[in-house]
Amino acid sequence: MLMRIAGIEVRIDKKKIKNMHLYVKPPDGMVSVSAPLDMSDEAIERFVRTKVSWIKAQQAKFAGQLRQTQRQYISGETLYLWGKQYFLQVDYGKRYSLTLTGNTAIFTVREGSTAGQRDNFVREWYREKLKAEIMRLMPKWERITGLKCDFWQTKYMTNKWGTCNITNRKIWFNLQLAKKTTDCLEYIILHELIHLQVKNHNAEFLALMDKYMPHWRAAKKKLNDQILDYWEK
Repeated sequence: MLMRIAGIEVRIDKKKIKNMHLYVKPPDGMVSVSAPLDMSDEAIERFVRTKVSWIKAQQAKFAGQLRQTQRQYISGETLYLWGKQYFLQVDYGKRYSLTLTGNTAIFTVREGSTAGQRDNFVREWYREKLKAEIMRLMPKWERITGLKCDFWQTKYMTNKWGTCNITNRKIWFNLQLAKKTTDCLEYIILHELIHLQVKNHNAEFLALMDKYMPHWRAAKKKLNDQILDYWEK
């Protein structure tokens, strides 16, 4: 259900919960509210109105974040891997390949290939890099926490760095994490593993984050401050 409150479009999702939760989500500052099933629309509206200033501040923050320009995958554009910036050098050949040397990313593409075809290759390249790093880091954090997921996968997401299905004990990681520094990936791995034990971001969740990664707040800020992907509404 959608409501317009103080000029702000708000998505309302009523579910079996005890308390109301308000979210302003990247990349475009979409506002959503999770509310108990028996809560009236009037009560929800009153609650949102008390948060209007905070909502607008969060939306302004997202609007002001640096983003990459839309990728055409031509020479001179930039590419990020594990927080390091590379400059694309596009060559032509029979097969796609992407090789890093110094601060240059040599991208071999087929003559006449479209930006979409090149983007598909680069996304799969990122997927390979991210999977390899998760396979290296996941056992470390499973040993530290004693928590273990049954299955994990990667996918391209625009509003979450990771997500955890507690019932299936499955974790999804945002493909864009391969562009960020590895400490950001470790923060997300830990974050999602703890969700296997604690569903919400309550005091118990925060205490476990502090216990296993005392600097997690700095890692979170670093992740959110780094340049974002191009995004078109």
